[in-house]
Amino acid sequence: METSIALAIAYLLGSIDTGVIIPRLLGVNIYDQGSGNPGASNVMRTMGKKVGAAVMLGDAIKGLLAALIGSWMVSPTVGFWCALFAVIGHVFPIWHSFKGGRGVATAIGAVLYLEPWFGLILVIGWGGTVAATKTASIASLGAMAVYVPGYALFGWAGWPLVAAGLTAAVVIARHSGNIKRLVSGREQTVETQ
Repeated sequence: METSIALAIAYLLGSIDTGVIIPRLLGVNIYDQGSGNPGASNVMRTMGKKVGAAVMLGDAIKGLLAALIGSWMVSPTVGFWCALFAVIGHVFPIWHSFKGGRGVATAIGAVLYLEPWFGLILVIGWGGTVAATKTASIASLGAMAVYVPGYALFGWAGWPLVAAGLTAAVVIARHSGNIKRLVSGREQTVETQ
């Protein structure tokens, strides 16, 4: 019963879409801006770095809290599953007509709780890749490519890695359009307008 409650909380927490809420507080409907995606990258491109950073932080906190709640209520393994449910909530938010972001910051936020040193490596790697390429999707896909191997290097095995693999798969699947644009050379950068 505790596991089901923790997973439900994680999904509902993930569904709180800061990429919609913060722009709306500033009088902007993010669905009408840029790519229309309520993720931090689109917010950053259309509203500036500070607003984009606030959205990214909010999204990361959701993942961290979901992992913490699952770990505290049941076990660290359930913390991994709660991270997955928070990402699913972010991608398909019940509060926002199931139109969410891509889940990268939420997934990385969970790592910051579950395996802090690995989380720090992901944050630095993501930021460095964005700085070098100006393309968030390259950084995000790179982070997801090392998501499971990174946990494994820090000693995790079994069900936590299954949950981590599914989390990475959801995020990568949400980047299918980005992958197509990267291949065709039409992907957008994170530089603001």
